[in-house]
Amino acid sequence: MHAGWTGPGLMARDRVFRGLENCPMTKPQNIKQLSSPAVLAWLVAAGILFRRFQLRWGATTAEADGGLPGDDFLAAPDLQSTRAITIKAPVDAVWPWLAQMGQGRGGLYSYDFLENLAGLDIHSADRVHPEWQDIKVGDRFHLAPAASADLEVGLVDPGSALVLRVPPGSPPGPFDFTWAFVLQPQPDGTTRLLVRERYAYLKWWARCLVEAVEVASFIMSRRMLQGIRSRAERNS
Repeated sequence: MHAGWTGPGLMARDRVFRGLENCPMTKPQNIKQLSSPAVLAWLVAAGILFRRFQLRWGATTAEADGGLPGDDFLAAPDLQSTRAITIKAPVDAVWPWLAQMGQGRGGLYSYDFLENLAGLDIHSADRVHPEWQDIKVGDRFHLAPAASADLEVGLVDPGSALVLRVPPGSPPGPFDFTWAFVLQPQPDGTTRLLVRERYAYLKWWARCLVEAVEVASFIMSRRMLQGIRSRAERNS
């Protein structure tokens, strides 16, 4: 039963409602007194806090601010996100799920139905495929059926790191980009999985595009991290 319908849940809910009734900020006469600049300032502050939260979801300060494999591909990014999750499985149980990622392979372990609404033809695997484990530097990483959406494998350290990047020599787009997946074994036998995106803007308007894309990326990346975790833990 939902907690909100239990005795303790109802009591807690009533306390919250009474607190809201007594809160000066919720009284109609005070709400009317809020100025447009105050509301705007509140919205800006909330936006800044959410931006920091989504760019560092699950990551510690040390993880978000520290260096990771592949950072040297974009030495001075304009925007960086680092998201992380703890997986209750050893590194060698997690790596195969990373090695087989990609469209036409193991998928991206996120919201397939949303990706397929965009015509990406993504189908996330629920088992490790031995035929997709051979991945090497220079391989193309497919995000969609169209080759123009391909990334390139820039770094492979089996059991440790997989870094994707925009293929060198590609027609210039609005930004350069790297996507790193890093595994860090922990003393208790678990694994920290860190996913880092780095963007370098090549067009003046790229910032507006990337900031909007990063909100969607947060939603999809969070689901991807959880998808990898559930698969690795279930099969370890």
